[in-house]
Amino acid sequence: MEHWTKTKIVATLGPASSERSILSAMFDAGLDVARINSSHGSYETHQQTIDLIRDLNHAKKNNVAILVDLQGPKLRIGTVADNEVLLEEGKTIEITTHECVGNAERIYITYPEFPKDVKVDDIVKIDDGKLKLKVTSTNRKDLVKAVIVNGGILSSKKGVNLPNTKISLPSLTPKDIQDLAFALNNNVEWIGLSFVRSVTDVLDLKERIKEARKTTRVIAKIEKPEAIAEIDQIIDMADGVMVARGDLGVELPLEKVPLIQKMIVEKCIKASKPVIIATQMMESMILNYTPTRAEVNDVANAVLDGADSVMLSGETSVGKYPIQVIQHMNRIIAAVEREANIYFKEHPPGVKNQTFISDSICFNACVMAKHSDAKGIVSMTNSGYTAFKLSSHRPKANIFIFTDNFSLLNTLNLVWGVRGFYYDKYESTDNTIEDVKIFLKKHHLVKESDLLIHIASIPMKDRGRANMIKLGMV
Repeated sequence: MEHWTKTKIVATLGPASSERSILSAMFDAGLDVARINSSHGSYETHQQTIDLIRDLNHAKKNNVAILVDLQGPKLRIGTVADNEVLLEEGKTIEITTHECVGNAERIYITYPEFPKDVKVDDIVKIDDGKLKLKVTSTNRKDLVKAVIVNGGILSSKKGVNLPNTKISLPSLTPKDIQDLAFALNNNVEWIGLSFVRSVTDVLDLKERIKEARKTTRVIAKIEKPEAIAEIDQIIDMADGVMVARGDLGVELPLEKVPLIQKMIVEKCIKASKPVIIATQMMESMILNYTPTRAEVNDVANAVLDGADSVMLSGETSVGKYPIQVIQHMNRIIAAVEREANIYFKEHPPGVKNQTFISDSICFNACVMAKHSDAKGIVSMTNSGYTAFKLSSHRPKANIFIFTDNFSLLNTLNLVWGVRGFYYDKYESTDNTIEDVKIFLKKHHLVKESDLLIHIASIPMKDRGRANMIKLGMV
């Protein structure tokens, strides 16, 4: 339990992190959530990765969660001659929906509806916005002509963004539906939904998970302007949110992204929904042994904002230093959490709805922890509701969650400040409180004379919502 940062680390796995010894060292360095990107790799490779994570969890008594990221309706250019072609500014280029090997005059786009969806003067950005084209005409069937505004080298299969075009693709492509079935068969804890445009996208995915009778939770990835317009409803419907700054920074003016990041984190904390900050956090460490000062600042700022998790992509999937990047990230998080005031974001429950009693208990437990300088808040949960709620108040006290629901233990590894433990004895409140104290002391998580706050549901055997709070000494 040497890794005790409250902000969690998500890392994308890939060729650089597929070996058991490397992944094992990443676990030890502070990995909390392993991300599998459906855009790359085969089911066979992903299955080996999932089996390895579960095996290491068992061997190390860890709860590393698995997040499978669906590719979504990502638009791409096809292959180009010799894998790179120079697009010159001011020249005109044709974009066709008929498959062909691209050159400086004509390129293929994988999106059949492209000529119907775009209109004259729409902008087409390629390769994370490095290349920029402006539409001059479309035959609304299979061919679009565009002028090259910002040129450069175009290589095969680069992503395409259409910042001011309404795309008619569904949020789940046939590939996504296959990838989802694979993820659900493996009972992964989290699914990332890419390019969310509307709350109905999230609803559709949640319905599919429900039909499959699975408990996998949904993370809405925010990377489109349309999602910002519906952000409150999306946060309400999703189980978590990811600020995917890569595509967001291409679809929107770059300078707007930092404030959008802060706005989304703030809203997620109030709604008790975990939020992940992603993309280019330690990008230079794909090749370099240490991060840049700006990257250190970026990670620190995400922690200061109150994000639940910070995410690594290429740094751990294809980078040269997958273990060191997690160690660096862990050190930055620990330094900020030790020295900055990122705690006590209490928000009292509002409406007197069906969760009002347990919401009040969680809120008051965190207020009490602040005033009594308690070392831990302890709770039993079967659904995880109490854990999400406690975490949203960002208490300085550790949040110790005990449950007999194995998959929930891993799920909670994404959530700020929460540490989960397996416990299946539900005889009486007094016995359980005593059991838990003995366990925490035995594992050196608390020491004699520490104050602990216990939350429980009485009678315990009914497993209802939290309705009791008790301050006690170890």
